[in-house]
Amino acid sequence: MPRQTSQKAAKPEPLATPLGNTETIDFEIIELLFFAYRDFVSDPDAILLKSGFGRAHHRVVHFVNREPGMTVADLLDTLRITKQSLARVLKQLIDSGYIRQVAGPEDRRQRKLYPTKAGRELALALAEPQSRRIESAFADASSEVREGVKKFLRGMQDRYRSETG
Repeated sequence: MPRQTSQKAAKPEPLATPLGNTETIDFEIIELLFFAYRDFVSDPDAILLKSGFGRAHHRVVHFVNREPGMTVADLLDTLRITKQSLARVLKQLIDSGYIRQVAGPEDRRQRKLYPTKAGRELALALAEPQSRRIESAFADASSEVREGVKKFLRGMQDRYRSETG
């Protein structure tokens, strides 16, 4: 029987040089997106924290306000989350009076989601600081630049990339 030796694996050498751009990776844009997102969600995060809510609640409130009457299935598809993840968040928003769930008129099993007045006010309160941030960033930009940014952001989304690619 061969004898087993207990050799310690050599510790990997630490790398002291920063990771730089490559021909295919632009780290500056990646970091700009990280920091833009961090700051973009910071104002709503602070508002949500007061209610004990988080970003998942924000997304639900946003999309239900943008498309009142959307079904739970539509929301699951939009957010790409599990029923289990949505169930907890949706229950909290319904129990807190921000969202109403109504049975579908043709199919009673279908659940349609509507914002309440409080839900609409919350959506606006969350969107206002984000809108101010966007308008500040576009302060000196032309309408062509604004459209270019929209095109760029659409291009980052899987559903648009698969339709055009």
